[in-house]
Amino acid sequence: MKNIFLFGIVGLSLAGAVFCSSVAKAEETICDGDLGAVTLDNVKVPSDKSCNLNGTTVKGNIKVESNAKLKASDVKVNGNIQAENAENVTVENNSSIEGSIQIKQSKGANITRTRIKQDLQFEKNTNQLVANDNSITGNLQAFQNTGGVEIRRNRVNGNLQCKENVPSPVGEENRVRGNKEDQCSSF
Repeated sequence: MKNIFLFGIVGLSLAGAVFCSSVAKAEETICDGDLGAVTLDNVKVPSDKSCNLNGTTVKGNIKVESNAKLKASDVKVNGNIQAENAENVTVENNSSIEGSIQIKQSKGANITRTRIKQDLQFEKNTNQLVANDNSITGNLQAFQNTGGVEIRRNRVNGNLQCKENVPSPVGEENRVRGNKEDQCSSF
């Protein structure tokens, strides 16, 4: 009888542990203002808001919503930075992104002095885009942007690809291990 009781308690304890771990999710911090040197799970910049990150560590992703602004300086992001329909995205000053930075159907962006483990993608944006002095393990891609694209002094292990941008991108001194393609072939 004592063994059955003990087995029941252990079984309930294990069931509780499994239940708790399946319910636990990564927390999402809503950023509207300034955040300093703190560690967060995920960050969301809601529509029409501005977020300034300085020395912040994000264990997951940063999502920038419609008409929102992100300024990230000296940040470490273990996931991705994704912006769609955003007002502006700036990532600078020795920031480190373990995933990709994707700026799509937004206005402007400035990605400078940042280490990106995967890709940097600019697609269908309408204002000035800058990618200068970055180290990119994957590809740097600029497709169908209409506000001007500047690409200077980047180290790209993958390809540098630019297509259908009006005006054509400007750039120089990029070191690319893969191919320099289309509008960026001379960069």
